[in-house]
Amino acid sequence: MPFHLAALTVLAATGLLRDTPAEPITSQFVALAWALPFVAVAGLVPLVRTLEGNAARVLCAPNGEVLSAPATSAAARRRASAWFTLHALVGGVVAGVSLAAPPGGVVLLVLPLAPALADAFPWAEPAHALPIACIPVGLALLLLPLPVSAAAGAWLARLAPTLLGPTPADRLALAEQRAERLAERAGIARDLHDSVGHALSAVGIQAAAAGRLLDRDPAFVARALAAIEDTARDAVAELDHVLGLLHEESAPAATPAPSLANLTDLIARTRAAGAEVDLDLELGPVGGVDGLPRLVSREAYRIVQEGFANALRHAGEVPIRLHIAVVDGRLAIDLSNPAGASRATRPGGGRGLRGAAERMAVLRGTFAAGRHDGRWHLTARIPLEGQP
Repeated sequence: MPFHLAALTVLAATGLLRDTPAEPITSQFVALAWALPFVAVAGLVPLVRTLEGNAARVLCAPNGEVLSAPATSAAARRRASAWFTLHALVGGVVAGVSLAAPPGGVVLLVLPLAPALADAFPWAEPAHALPIACIPVGLALLLLPLPVSAAAGAWLARLAPTLLGPTPADRLALAEQRAERLAERAGIARDLHDSVGHALSAVGIQAAAAGRLLDRDPAFVARALAAIEDTARDAVAELDHVLGLLHEESAPAATPAPSLANLTDLIARTRAAGAEVDLDLELGPVGGVDGLPRLVSREAYRIVQEGFANALRHAGEVPIRLHIAVVDGRLAIDLSNPAGASRATRPGGGRGLRGAAERMAVLRGTFAAGRHDGRWHLTARIPLEGQP
């Protein structure tokens, strides 16, 4: 309507239409034709697809996917512009029929009762000459907006998924967004498994040991209870950090994810659970733990944490050897312990081992875990340079 009125104003101001009896009808068609190019240009605005997409879903009930997100690609804007132009054209036709046909139908229905109306409405003279045609033609004109509107709506409903549906670029963007969400969920699941799983394993072993020595070694029981308290507190802090990633208003920086800088505390908790840890740390080429890239240090901590948890869960209170070094531009992690009889041997290991392999794949590193010579070995190689 705004475009149509603007076109009529221009036509009236410039006098492009000659003064003829048909001028009112002609001006409407010419104004509609003049308005459509401007409608097409306005349809290129990205938010047009948002407005038209919502309108199409509510009014047309299209049999297909219709987007309401702003059109970001050139192809999507062209399709939205085509839809917007067709919508305006069909709307102009339906509006003209709806405004003109019903009054004309009423005139024809009343004409047999008031013949003088033929003088006021010259177009009704043919029907007045044949009175029997007034009633059916009048009824047809009175009801004409209904089939016209239905046909126009059905046609637009068929076109809506084509012009307002996702383009190949939209589908690719949606697939990328879904992949990002799945990757985030997988990362959060791995962090929960590694942090909470390790803590629960350590707490379970410490509580069992404290129960066995409750009467014989009160000092050990006191140390075990203190270790359980520290482990539970650290687990809650890590859980708060991981869950904080699910909330936009959270500030994960207030409770940073652990890294190899926290390795001493991790080893202390593992020793408190009864497992002896022999650490060999060779990070001289990078200047120590603080010289490692933050992402590498964080993922390396999770790998070691998973190795300790597996050892406690499946082998019990056994000595663990841990060697961490920088070799040929990679951070090398080698962890081994005597293999317990209950060690799981199904292909691919458990969920934690699969998570560790996924971590290494993201960082373009390598990961392996398995039994060899009566010991369980876990190895990982993480490049120090490059992006995931």
